[in-house]
Amino acid sequence: MSTQLNPYLGFRDTAREAMEFYQSTFGGELTVSTFRDFGMETSPHEADRVMHAQLTTPGGLVLMGADAPDSVERNPGDSISLSLSGDDAVELTGYFDALAEGGHVAVPLLKAPWGDSFGMCVDRFGVQWMVNIAGGAS
Repeated sequence: MSTQLNPYLGFRDTAREAMEFYQSTFGGELTVSTFRDFGMETSPHEADRVMHAQLTTPGGLVLMGADAPDSVERNPGDSISLSLSGDDAVELTGYFDALAEGGHVAVPLLKAPWGDSFGMCVDRFGVQWMVNIAGGAS
């Protein structure tokens, strides 16, 4: 699998509604997983919020999104991140390390509950990045 670059939209409580709207607009297959689905510890009122949603359209567009837990501050401009994903651990780890240099790591690149390796960082220009390595290799 080659490395993919996709927009990742952030919401507070409206990820499911927004992603269903985008599905009605663009068509395609929508998958939605909640914090409860992955056994993530959140407050009870957050368990059914969207941890990850992905819309893949017939034309090959991919749009991702999630609800931020209440513990995560939301600021204007924080609603879009860039997501790099694939299975080339060397390439993707290199991207993560380079993007984090001079910026800061929000979530270290480690094995995630869904079995892949995942990390989040903000580069020195303030752009938010997420890196997901399929199969957990990092």
